[in-house]
Amino acid sequence: MADNERLICESASLLEKGQGVRFELPEFGQRVTGFVVRYKGKVCGFINQCAHVPVELDWNPGDFFDLTQQYIICATHGAHFMPDNGYCVMGPCKGRSLKQLPVFERDSFVFINLESLKHV
Repeated sequence: MADNERLICESASLLEKGQGVRFELPEFGQRVTGFVVRYKGKVCGFINQCAHVPVELDWNPGDFFDLTQQYIICATHGAHFMPDNGYCVMGPCKGRSLKQLPVFERDSFVFINLESLKHV
């Protein structure tokens, strides 16, 4: 593992449209978390804050998808976001987006690129 990377989880922890994995993001403040989910085979990561009001999206830790498993949903305001890019398609912040995180998979693990966090 390089100095500019941090391990998030094992790849096997992320099932297609399943539970997400939350992780701390001290680079953005004390109580800021991020999360990763798997959608269409790809790992997607975001800051765990709604684009409407900065509240965490999941109502239970790791529950990010709506009942249809097609959208990431804000449990507080009901906004629906595309899982691959964070774009809001329905709700009070329609047209805005979640902040994407520079995550990637390598050797059956999921990492975040700390160097690229400076551009988020």
